[in-house]
Amino acid sequence: MIVTRLMALLMGYLFGCFPTGYMVGKIKGIDIRKHGSGNTGATNTLRTLGWAAAGITFFGDCAKTILAIVLANVLFKDSGYDMTIIELYAGLGAVLGHNYPFYFKFKGGKGIACTAGVAFALFPGAVPVCFTVFVLCIALSKYVSLGSIMMAILLVVQIFVFNFYGVLGVPETSVYEFDTLVLILGVLAIFQHRENIVRLFKGTENKLGQKAEIK
Repeated sequence: MIVTRLMALLMGYLFGCFPTGYMVGKIKGIDIRKHGSGNTGATNTLRTLGWAAAGITFFGDCAKTILAIVLANVLFKDSGYDMTIIELYAGLGAVLGHNYPFYFKFKGGKGIACTAGVAFALFPGAVPVCFTVFVLCIALSKYVSLGSIMMAILLVVQIFVFNFYGVLGVPETSVYEFDTLVLILGVLAIFQHRENIVRLFKGTENKLGQKAEIK
């Protein structure tokens, strides 16, 4: 059982390592890591290359996570294990691969698009509230980071509530492990935004529409 979990986590990590933002930048002749925050995620792509490139990056990062989860389901569905847990390990692995790709010295993105992929694949009922709050936060504050942080927090809260009321059907023997994995997803999202949080409190955070500078 531990081996299966590790296999799902590793498989997800390898999927997550695909650098969508970096590839989009290279097609346009730009190394996204040398602009703005240096991250390879959708937000830095937006500030550097615009909405179309950011949309492709977000879709790609979201899709690689969903693919990892689907593949985990295909490979292990007949194993007799709790598939929700195995799929969640694959999703978490994808977030880790995106955030800490080994070939970029473990510096990637912030995992929000990948976390959204986990939500779309495993918790679609939580998506409407997360999306609405994400859009409203950005529309009112112009801070993408604030919207991302709030989205991650609300995703975790909703999953905990759904799980508490038995909506997700997680076996009692797996509840604590499930809750721990979900909490790790939320903590990762906030941890990756730690510098943004400091800038938000200082009032120096970049707002939506500000262009990225070359490092």
